[in-house]
Amino acid sequence: MDADGSVSDESGRKRRVHGMLKLYYGLNEEGKAPEQPQSLDPCDINGPHFDPDLYLNKLRRECSLSELMDHETCMVKQIRSLDSDMQTLVYENYNKFISATDTIRKMKNDFKKMEDEMDCLSANMAAITDFSASISGTLQDQHAQITKLSGVHTLLRKLQFLFELPARLNKCLELQAYAQAVSSHRRARCVLQQYSHLPSFKGIQDDCNAIMEKLAQELRQKFRDGGTSAKDLSECVELLLQLDEPAEELCDKFLSHARSRLEQDLQGLEAEIKPYPPTPASKEAATRRSSSSSTAAGSPSDNSPKTLSLPSPTPNTDILEFIDRGCNEFVSSLCLVITSYQELFINHAQTGELASKNIPQMANGKLQAFVDDLAARYFSLVERRIQEEKGVGDNSLLVRALDRFHRRLQAVTKLLPGSAVPNRGTEIVIRAATERVKQYLSALQSFYMDSLTDVRQALATPRLSVAGGGVHLGGPAAGRDAPSSLPELLSSLSASILNQIKSVLASVHLFTAKDITFSNKPYFKGEFCSQGVRENLVVNFIRFVCQSSRHFCESAGDKGGSTPPALLLLLSRLCLDFETSTITYILTLTDEQFLVQHQNPITPVTTLCGEAREAAQKLLNHYVKVQGLIISQMLRKSVETRDWVNTIEPRNVRAVMKRVVEDTTSIDVQVGLLYEEGVRKAHSSDSSKRTFSVYSSSRQQPRYAASYTPSAPMDTNLLSNIHKLFSERIDIFSSVEFNKVSVMTGIIKISLKTFLECVRLRTFGRYGLQQIQVDCHYLQMYLWRFVSDENLVHFLLDEIVGSSAHRCLDPSPMEQSVIEVICERG
Repeated sequence: MDADGSVSDESGRKRRVHGMLKLYYGLNEEGKAPEQPQSLDPCDINGPHFDPDLYLNKLRRECSLSELMDHETCMVKQIRSLDSDMQTLVYENYNKFISATDTIRKMKNDFKKMEDEMDCLSANMAAITDFSASISGTLQDQHAQITKLSGVHTLLRKLQFLFELPARLNKCLELQAYAQAVSSHRRARCVLQQYSHLPSFKGIQDDCNAIMEKLAQELRQKFRDGGTSAKDLSECVELLLQLDEPAEELCDKFLSHARSRLEQDLQGLEAEIKPYPPTPASKEAATRRSSSSSTAAGSPSDNSPKTLSLPSPTPNTDILEFIDRGCNEFVSSLCLVITSYQELFINHAQTGELASKNIPQMANGKLQAFVDDLAARYFSLVERRIQEEKGVGDNSLLVRALDRFHRRLQAVTKLLPGSAVPNRGTEIVIRAATERVKQYLSALQSFYMDSLTDVRQALATPRLSVAGGGVHLGGPAAGRDAPSSLPELLSSLSASILNQIKSVLASVHLFTAKDITFSNKPYFKGEFCSQGVRENLVVNFIRFVCQSSRHFCESAGDKGGSTPPALLLLLSRLCLDFETSTITYILTLTDEQFLVQHQNPITPVTTLCGEAREAAQKLLNHYVKVQGLIISQMLRKSVETRDWVNTIEPRNVRAVMKRVVEDTTSIDVQVGLLYEEGVRKAHSSDSSKRTFSVYSSSRQQPRYAASYTPSAPMDTNLLSNIHKLFSERIDIFSSVEFNKVSVMTGIIKISLKTFLECVRLRTFGRYGLQQIQVDCHYLQMYLWRFVSDENLVHFLLDEIVGSSAHRCLDPSPMEQSVIEVICERG
């Protein structure tokens, strides 16, 4: 605040000083004198007619003593302030006054010196003018004579040049100074043609024409031999054009000579590529060519695999070396040919009759056809070499080679703006990148199938596993369980798939590096990243995983086919993990790495997650079906292979029922390794003993009492049907949820339903019915704990015993206490 106050006081003081100066000099705000009339009041202290005596008398009359004292004090302060401001103004501008004085004194001296120099210059110019006038007057009479003699001298020199021209041309011909000879002849050609009617000039013209014809023959021979450098060849063509050779014929000869050199480069490149697999006819042709003269060659545009007779390809030449050689030899030579050709036939200034023949258009058309033909052969070789890059290990060499190939073709764009060669080269780059993406997709698919093969081998390998507190060697059941390895196999499979995808993305990402010229081109980057990498690689691989997993559900026979049930369970969990997290992570990673623009239509994440969940659901349903069929097969054989009419009185639980409980327990452990428990309905405290009430007097006696009396079969069936009407319908093959309880419920439903259907096809005796009672009670003791609703097990087992009773010849049920003793003993 103090600083602001001091700054405002300083600026106010300066304004006051300036105002006082303007007031003193009688100026307004614009720096001009005011136009209003001056004040005539003698009491105006600021006016020009101020009278001090009158002013003092007026103050004494009008003011008191104290007012006079105050007025005096104020006036003293103003006088002091004005003196101080004036002194400050003089001090601030003192250096400027001194400098201005020195400058004025120096300018006065400089102007005086300049005036002296100008007077001297004026005197010198007057003397020069007088001297020039004197010379002109002296030489005026001889000027015309001197001009005439100079013209005669010039004419004599031209005549001397014409008479010496034949000898001069012969000398240039001997020294092979062809350019000098053509230049000399072009200088004299018009004069000789103009005065050819004179005998002397006619003889000189004939001699010169004969010599120039001989020179033209030597130039044509030199041009046909083609053993000279490109510079000598260009000079030769230029001299022939100056000698009025046909431009079209020279264009063809020039391009033919250049073609022979470029085809040698192409043959060298072709020698480094593996030849096409030879057919029997081509083998015979190759044998005949090897035995005949090696000078036989086809047309330059022939692309047939006749190059089998070339040297065998070098196996150590990588793709980068191949592209480098093609760019340094063929592309560089092609650009040099284009440049030389354009300088000679297109950009060369045509004069005289040549200007009217429209040579540049003709020459440009021939050049376009020539470049397109040779570039097509070169591109064919490049594509063949790129197709040999089948490995997907190191991608850097291929990317660097394509970048160099694309960059060097841009020179052709600058030389031939309308040529289609750069666009075709760009198409090769795009196809190579797309093909490499396909190779990586195939490699990912092969890796996934190999991983599944390893998982199947690991599941099929016998191992020691822990189940139920005891250690036993993994047999068939243990092979299905493999409880200690399933989570490890799932984790290893998921991690290996994810790492492989990351590795592939890192390799493909080299195509979009900042130092790669074609990576930032709109025709490559957007399409390659969104369609090539995201859709054709990542999305297709995810769909392949889902589709290949679903295929395991389509090859099922009666026993579930050759696919291990544990593999179905593992794949279902893998697809479920894909749906919950993996797919989102992979696609997010891809979008971030490749900056995918969502302008093109792409597959939404939700669609892929839906497909993965569908595959997981189908696999889990199939797992339930397969495991249910395996247990059902044991139950079906146990029912069909037994004589239930003539069987003995039951003394223990059948072994197959123990096996069913064991396998169900092992399946429960297996599923629990990969899926959560799930939700169960509340169990009653006597769930393991509810079987007794099902078959005892409370429900069984009314149900079976009528069976003892032959006159009442209809009443038994009626009671059973009424009971079914009020029971909840059971869907045996319904979809299961992704938890252990739902899976086990589905397996047990299939098993018990099969048991029920097999019982309905058999006829039972008294002891056969009692054996079914014992088996069902044993199953009830253990199976209720695996399902979501224990009433489901009660209902199915009740149906089994009821169906057995209906098909029993002597339905005499076993006492409940006896059943308990047998089951506890078993």
